[in-house]
Amino acid sequence: MEKLKKIILAYSGGLDTSIAIRWLKENYCEEVVTVAVDVGQESDLDFIKEKALKVGAVKSYVIDARDEFASKYVLKGLQAGALYEQQYPLATAYSRPLISKILVNYANKENAQAIAHGCTGKGNDQVRFEVSTAALDPNLQVIAPAREWGFTREEEIEYAKKYNIPVPVDVNNPYSVDQNLWGRSCECGVLEDPWVEPPEEAYEWTTKVEDAPNQPTYLEIYFEKGVPLSINGENIVLPELISRLNKIGGENAVGRVDMVENRLVGIKSREIYECPGAIILLAAYNALEGLVFPGDLAHFKQIISQKYAELTYNGLWFSALKDALDGFVGIIKEKVTGTVKIKLLKGQSVVVGRKSPNSLYDFNLATYDKGDTFNQDYAKGFIQLWGLPSKVYASVNGNNR
Repeated sequence: MEKLKKIILAYSGGLDTSIAIRWLKENYCEEVVTVAVDVGQESDLDFIKEKALKVGAVKSYVIDARDEFASKYVLKGLQAGALYEQQYPLATAYSRPLISKILVNYANKENAQAIAHGCTGKGNDQVRFEVSTAALDPNLQVIAPAREWGFTREEEIEYAKKYNIPVPVDVNNPYSVDQNLWGRSCECGVLEDPWVEPPEEAYEWTTKVEDAPNQPTYLEIYFEKGVPLSINGENIVLPELISRLNKIGGENAVGRVDMVENRLVGIKSREIYECPGAIILLAAYNALEGLVFPGDLAHFKQIISQKYAELTYNGLWFSALKDALDGFVGIIKEKVTGTVKIKLLKGQSVVVGRKSPNSLYDFNLATYDKGDTFNQDYAKGFIQLWGLPSKVYASVNGNNR
């Protein structure tokens, strides 16, 4: 096979993508350009940039995408109320389409013929990278070295040593970890047994419940047209606001998720997630929607939330249906203005108050005390009309239940 001139590699600085630089040059191309994208993973990106060049990349780019990640990916998911299988806030799933878009942009900039990623054949990320790339530039080839080379972990280390590729100091860590601004995921090792309780060393962002403060922490989060703008009256830009909630929530043991999820490739996987900020914001946003949306809209939004989560998880961020759902969410978020009060205590994040200038809550209609304006005489006629179809059906067919 004739070698390609240039490939853009999504680079993390880890073992897989480091040996991929050499492997791609041996098997696929003349030049490798690496791109590392900062989505809040708190890595030493300057070190990663230099490492890629030392290993053999002809160019190494480091892109600060935290603001874009927060405002154009995480925020959209928050406004959509997306939770995959009612538990996972989709942190990794939001980052992959953004990284794919950046990879495609640099492939065009560098006149590369392909992009490459470090995913294996068992995960969801390979789908997210490759489907996103196809949607953004159908002419680009996508290469997945870790799916092709068939190395064991030990063989990867031997390959790295053979070519003087630095091996990360955490290579013997039993866990596979991915993290960004919206959350942290942890899998492998003892976690692969769904009966085994996760050991504390699997967690980094959250304290255990036993060590959390005994007194509650209260937060007041203000939203304007669907955007969280402040905590306890302090205006904070979105990336910092999420990070602040991650820290406060983690200190109160909020944000741990232990689930067996259904991967797109057909297998079940036990995953551990830490997502304090996401859990807090999703609960607050949902509570505010409940105050300002009519009942039928609030109920229909639940259907949108589930579909949005499925599309995101399954790598269809750049799709016609996702664009249409964004249009729906973009309209209804305009009413989501107000303040939500959250109580954090021993692993629990509970909404204990909400207020909004767009509130549909009418005290005089809701109260059972003096000042009640609800006309109870209306109820009898309403029930008769509401139940009329059931009454007619029973009169014709009888009660066979």
